[in-house]
Order: sequence, then structure tokens, then C-alpha cells
Amino acid sequence: MSKKIEWYHDFIDNSYKPKKTDLKVLYYFEPAKGVSKNDAIGRIASESSTGTWTTLYEIPPKMKKIMATAYKIHGNFVHIAYPLDLWEPGNAPQLLSGIAGNIFGMKALKNLRLLDASLPQEYLKHFKGPNLGISGLKKYFKVNDRPLLGAVPKPKLGFSSSEHARIGYETWMGGFELVKDDENLTSQSFNKFKKRVELMTKLRNKAEKETGEVKDALLNITAETKEMEKRAKLLYDNGWKYAMIDVVVTGTAAVQTLRNTLGDYGMAIHAHRAMHASFDRNEKHGISMWFLAKLMKMIGVDEIHSGTGVGKLVGTKQELMNIANILREKKVKEGKYILGQDWGKIKPAFPVSSGGLHPGLIPDELDIYGKDFMLLVSGGIHGHPEGPRAGAKAVRQALEATKKKISLEEYAETHKELNVALKKWGRLKPK
Repeated sequence: MSKKIEWYHDFIDNSYKPKKTDLKVLYYFEPAKGVSKNDAIGRIASESSTGTWTTLYEIPPKMKKIMATAYKIHGNFVHIAYPLDLWEPGNAPQLLSGIAGNIFGMKALKNLRLLDASLPQEYLKHFKGPNLGISGLKKYFKVNDRPLLGAVPKPKLGFSSSEHARIGYETWMGGFELVKDDENLTSQSFNKFKKRVELMTKLRNKAEKETGEVKDALLNITAETKEMEKRAKLLYDNGWKYAMIDVVVTGTAAVQTLRNTLGDYGMAIHAHRAMHASFDRNEKHGISMWFLAKLMKMIGVDEIHSGTGVGKLVGTKQELMNIANILREKKVKEGKYILGQDWGKIKPAFPVSSGGLHPGLIPDELDIYGKDFMLLVSGGIHGHPEGPRAGAKAVRQALEATKKKISLEEYAETHKELNVALKKWGRLKPK
């Protein structure tokens, strides 16, 4: 009789009923050639919790109580329950080290995708969630019947600090609330962060005085964590309500730190998702964008980029709705690729639509998102033949037309800026 060497199947129990305090994860998986489905599943549950590749001489009594259990399998999808004691309270990096760690490197798996995780209240209570959230930001800007509007000075890089601020002023004067740095603008030699903040502050004050509206900016503090704290302080000292962070590249630990800092200042976090597609674009492998959004909401961002569905970036309408529901709803219903989630006291956050938009696509975005989202239209206002102020006005006019249920083409007959925009772009969907 051969000795038992592997013990992966010990982590599978189809009769297991998850506890209220279990953290549940949904994976899509494909076994490697020659590996059975149960062998693959056992490796996922084992490697992400307490197991190893072989039977052991000694096993501590506690291990049996905290090992993960694969409890539901349908096709190439597996649900795994993780006891609460596996997780350190308030430690988001440690969560990823488990449910999104070594398992992605297992030779027994051809593909593995972390689709979603259902986070129990006993785990969530250790995280702060958004500081201001949707309701706080709508109140701050006094905007309730439409999306918040923002734009990035384009091209992405190349403007000096003064040029950047001047275009920001034109954007504000066209009727937008926000001017946004792009993800790869931080503090380069031609556009230093400190100088950009100083000049933007002066022109923000001027725009607010001239329009009577609240104006702000999404200025990118992305850097080493201590430097981000310094930049956050500079923004606070100059009266800004936001800081922007490239949350994937800085990591969950840095985001948690800055949530504490910015929370003390009463500020919000705008989360750019730069680098996300390196692990969420392949539908069979990696991590879903809606789980990334859930994770970032948990640790404290007030909004995160979610795609457009009609712009230049990948993302289906269903994916966008998954992300939007996870960010905005207090209780999320279970679906094909998402798990149910009760957010408890954690505030709703904004999805952010950005990437290849222009006035002609405004009706599409409102149809997808409704009114509770942030709409970033950048090239689509800066490419306007009459300049960014006219481009911003064209977006506002497109919003007005859609709200009144008038076609853009009809509304453009009496609104010059929209008319010019439609002559250039029409209803073009960029690729």
C-alpha cells in the first residue's frame, strides 16, 4: 500500500456550511494538463491558507480550525471559505498575500482568476472605508442632479506648471468642478508638484470668485509613502479637498496610510487604477477589476476609475455595472461573477468614468451609470476646436440635453459649443 504524500483533498468538503464570520472567495480555475479538478481545487485552498505540498510530521491543533475549505464547485468555478482567524485585523496587504498570493504560481493550474470575495462584518469593521464618499462629495460641491465633472489637461505630459494651471482655469470656467493630473504626472522637472499646487490654488480661487461655484482638483501625490504624506499636507494647507493616488502601483499599505493622513485633514482620495489591466484584462487569469474596486473601497478611497464601456479602454457594460454596484450599493446581491456583500457602516464610493470620452458620448455614459458617478472628459474638451472652455461648455450642454430627453443634434441647433463638438466627433467611439 502506497503512503499518502499529498493532502490537498483534505481542503475540500462539499458538505461544509460557511460560518457568518468566514471570508468567502469565488475563483475561476483551469487545471494544468494531467491534473484533476479536485487536485487543482485542493491546491488553491491549501496554498492560500494553511497547507503545503506534503503531509507533515507534526500539525498544530490550531491548524485544523483555520484551514480553508472548498465547499461549492460548479464547472470551473469554486467557492472557498476562510476562517476569520486566518486574517490579521485591518491588514489589507496580508489579505492579498493569502487569497491572491502563491496560488497564482502553482504549476497545477493553467489559469486562475480571483473573481470576488465576500467580506464579513467582523473583518470589515477594522477598515475605515471612504472618508467623504458619495454623499459627502455631492454636499461639498452642491451637485445632486448630475455627475461630478473633471478633466485632465492634455497631452498627458509636457505642460509647465503655469501652462497646466492656465488650462485648469479654462476647464473650471467652462463649468467643470475638477481638474485632474494624469497618472504619470507627479513632480517632473518641467512641472514640479509644489509649483503646480501654488499656481492651481491661485487660479482656483479666481475661478471660484468669478463663478460662485466650488472648484477643486485631483492632484497626483503618488510617490514614496513619506513623500506622499508631505504632498498631502501641502494640498491641505492650500485648501484642497482631494488628493489623487495611483493606488495599484503604490499598494494597499500606502493607501491605508494615506487614508489615515487625509482622513485627519477631512480630505478625499481619488484612486487612479494605473497598471490594473496587467492582472485584470485576461478573463481567465488574474484578479477582477470589481474585486480591486471592492478592496480599495474597503481601505478608504472615495472614488476609483471603472471604465466607460464606450471609450478607448477595455471594459464591458456588465463589468462596469459590477464595479458600480460594488462601489455604490450598501448591500450587493450575489451574481454570476460577484458575491453578496453587506457593507455595513462603510460609505458608498463613486465609480469614475474616464478614457476617450467627448460630448457625443454623454448619453451613453448616463445610460450606463445614472447620475451618481464622476465623469472625466479630457481629450474630448481639450480637442474642441474653440478650446477647453468651449469644450467643457459642450459637455454641460450635452448633459442638459440628455436630462431634458432632447437629442444632442437637436440641442446643438441652439447651443454653439455642442454644435462644434458634434461636427468634429459626432457619436464616435474611440479605439
